[in-house]
Amino acid sequence: MKNISIACIALYKNKVLIAHRNPVGQMGNRWEFPGGKVEDCEDELQAVVREFKEEFGVKVKVGELITENFFEHNGIKRTLHAYRIFVPHRGLFFKYKLTEHTEYKWVNLEEIKSLKFVDSDLLIYEDVKKYNEKIR
Repeated sequence: MKNISIACIALYKNKVLIAHRNPVGQMGNRWEFPGGKVEDCEDELQAVVREFKEEFGVKVKVGELITENFFEHNGIKRTLHAYRIFVPHRGLFFKYKLTEHTEYKWVNLEEIKSLKFVDSDLLIYEDVKKYNEKIR
């Protein structure tokens, strides 16, 4: 078992794509960077493409690894890798097809601090902000 999770970081100017989880499970009703677990049969880049396709119905291009951190969930230690992704459109003119979320939106990175965000994603928040400043 790999115990690796991935976060998909889509950036546009000073905004990042976030999604609101369905109201089920331990992380229900929270905002997050889209992503999920890496399956045993795939590498991290394949997981990024698969997760985004499953959760939003679009194929993405995977960029560089932005950061990594570690967290524990239900007593299992996991590694979280955040990858820059490039979406074919921003889901504004053609809505993404949501399967794991109730909504998505593009927010200024500073807004994340005021939202009920998934704990593991908050661990990479500062690194995502620094990365965004570097590429602008």
